[in-house]
Parts: sequence; C-alpha cells; structure tokens
Amino acid sequence: MKRIDLDDLSPKLAQVLLGLEEGEELVLVQGGAVAGRILGGPSAKPAPEPELTTDERAAEIFEQFRSSVEDEF
Repeated sequence: MKRIDLDDLSPKLAQVLLGLEEGEELVLVQGGAVAGRILGGPSAKPAPEPELTTDERAAEIFEQFRSSVEDEF
C-alpha cells in the first residue's frame, strides 16, 4: 500500500482528496493522458477509546503528573 501525507500536499489538492465521496473516482491526468485513478472509500473512523475505571483514570493522571515533575527537575 502506498501512503501520502496530506500535510505534504498543497491545500487545494489535499481538500480535493479529502472531499472524495465513497465510490467517487478521481482521474489523474498528465500530459493529456490518464496517469491513474483514485477511488474514494469510506471514511476511516478512529476506534473509540475504552472507558477507564476511576482507579485506572486516577493512575493515568498521576503518571502524567509524575512524568511532568520529573521532566522539570
């Protein structure tokens, strides 16, 4: 699989790629000839983070606090 970072593209091109609907086709043309095609797929949805219990959440917050204090000193 090939990968393109949209941040490396011009804003106009990135917007065109992001605007592709599922099943919509984008034709890539170079020198008047078709150089390739991109087919829009379903939007990837981030996986929901599992709910943490109160104790797990408190431990996570404490660990972040401890790390930040250690970084300061």
